[in-house]
Amino acid sequence: MTGPRPARAAWLGRRRYGPIHDLQHRLQEARADGLVPDTLLLLEHEPVATLGRKANPSHLRLSPELLRARGVEVHATDRGGDVTFHGPGQLVAYPIFDLKPHRCDVRRYVHDLGRVMRALLAHHGLDGAILEGAYLGVWVDLASPHRWPGEDQAMLPAKIGAIGVRMSRWVTMHGFALNSTIDLDLFAGSVIPCGIAERGITSFGAMLEAPPSVQALAEAALDPFADLFDLRFNALLDLSALPEDVLSPLLLSPGTP
Repeated sequence: MTGPRPARAAWLGRRRYGPIHDLQHRLQEARADGLVPDTLLLLEHEPVATLGRKANPSHLRLSPELLRARGVEVHATDRGGDVTFHGPGQLVAYPIFDLKPHRCDVRRYVHDLGRVMRALLAHHGLDGAILEGAYLGVWVDLASPHRWPGEDQAMLPAKIGAIGVRMSRWVTMHGFALNSTIDLDLFAGSVIPCGIAERGITSFGAMLEAPPSVQALAEAALDPFADLFDLRFNALLDLSALPEDVLSPLLLSPGTP
């Protein structure tokens, strides 16, 4: 048997969506060509509404022009799914992982992303569930946030974590978004997330008196990612202070630890 595969993880701080989307594409191609190791990007975005490949534009609550006037960018993207929102106070995880040779299973991969989020919830005494189909993502019951009673018994189900992925040559990009202290009013006022109007959204901050910071969640995410994907990370690289013109060549360098 071989041991865990070496990988690297980087905390990027708060970033605009467009440049990071471009960076993911470049890393995905480099990973598929064997030029860089498995790479986990952890960050938070400036406010942005993103439209996946199956997005219904009517799930934007305002026109793109009005959203931009309110400081919310609008981006079409190539992940699966509908419309969602990213903003400060939300942990975004973008794994650029090669699933070959033993993990070439999209459903398993999506569930493993959900398991990482569930592990982060459990670390703070909260219990979530991975739902599928139209409700894909991680959910909690606001009436029972410390114990998920089951989908049929949940009285106030609310989504706390979204999943959207893309793969090329079995190398992943995009990933998940987990709400910590994000402005839920800005979120709900900008989009109908994933087209789900009949259920709410929530965050660590809505359920805990002392919610974790996004960077604290990023640091805590390394262990479940390592365990579930059989990876070995060194310490989380703090690249949050680097400008984008330095960040991209650094991460595309095979020698970056």
